[in-house]
Amino acid sequence: MTTTHRTTRAVLFHELGGPDVLKVEDVALRGPGPGEVLLRVEAIGLNRAEALFRAGAYYYPPTLPGSRLGYEAAGVVEAVGEDVRAYAPGDLVMTAANFDFGVHGVYAERAVLPQEFVVPRPAGADAVASAAAWLTYSTAYGGLVETAGLAAGDHVLITAGSSGVGTAAIQTALRLGAVPLVTTRGEAKRQRLLDLGAAHVICTESEDLVKEVRRLTDGKGADIAFDGIGGPGFAALGDALATGGTAVLYGFLDPRPATLSMNWPLTVRTYANGALAATEAFRDRASAFIGSGLGNGTLAPVVAETFDGLERMADAHRLMESGTHTGKIVVTVGSPR
Repeated sequence: MTTTHRTTRAVLFHELGGPDVLKVEDVALRGPGPGEVLLRVEAIGLNRAEALFRAGAYYYPPTLPGSRLGYEAAGVVEAVGEDVRAYAPGDLVMTAANFDFGVHGVYAERAVLPQEFVVPRPAGADAVASAAAWLTYSTAYGGLVETAGLAAGDHVLITAGSSGVGTAAIQTALRLGAVPLVTTRGEAKRQRLLDLGAAHVICTESEDLVKEVRRLTDGKGADIAFDGIGGPGFAALGDALATGGTAVLYGFLDPRPATLSMNWPLTVRTYANGALAATEAFRDRASAFIGSGLGNGTLAPVVAETFDGLERMADAHRLMESGTHTGKIVVTVGSPR
């Protein structure tokens, strides 16, 4: 049995709209029930899905008024409920599941979560790095390795290269010995992406994507495309693939229907990170991949900017929607370790 025993500060929104609808308020906080943990949040990693959810453009709607928000956080276990054996007070963890934002949103000082929604923090990783790690790297690992079968020597075409998942995908490809061909819209981010390890950067506003990929692969085409945009532009990615290539669609920044290439045979896979993260086996594999990568330096979260305090959440959302940043945006809460 759980009871409401105190309050916590959390970010809520009562209507759909832009960043200004986000408000910091006191909300009731219950103790952890059976199978749950109480997490003191130290840092929050922002994701584009949260801006879509806030605006009413996500694949499920918020429950208004008073919707919570936020998927990804790092923190410390403060208390555990009955039957929780994997975690104890003082454990450093990060969130790791595709839960309903409106119910379990972690834009807060404290949050109660089912234990399957957390994983241990990688050894040696601080709160900011941990808040920027799980979703980006688990998506890159799950989409590229477990879904597409990325292998050493493969050419992989990565769209939205400056996004959090994009930068994680570049590092994941390099770690496996693959060749990352990365897209961005304009010239402003080309050098930054090259510095992050992109073998080649294609600026889609000024360069023909298909021609460039064919040129860079001696006419063969890329083996895999990893796309978080979708829409009509999805067809060009298939056109840029080698015969029998694989296109993985993990996001829908362009809300229009994705158009299929006629460069057949072609394997098209949609990827839902939450579906895999719901399984303990995947969480264990992804945690091992991320932890070992952070430990040996082959993975290093790219943090564009850190904002201090829940009151800066609207500012952080404005930066996220501007598209001018590279990597993850993190909001710290309290004194992160």
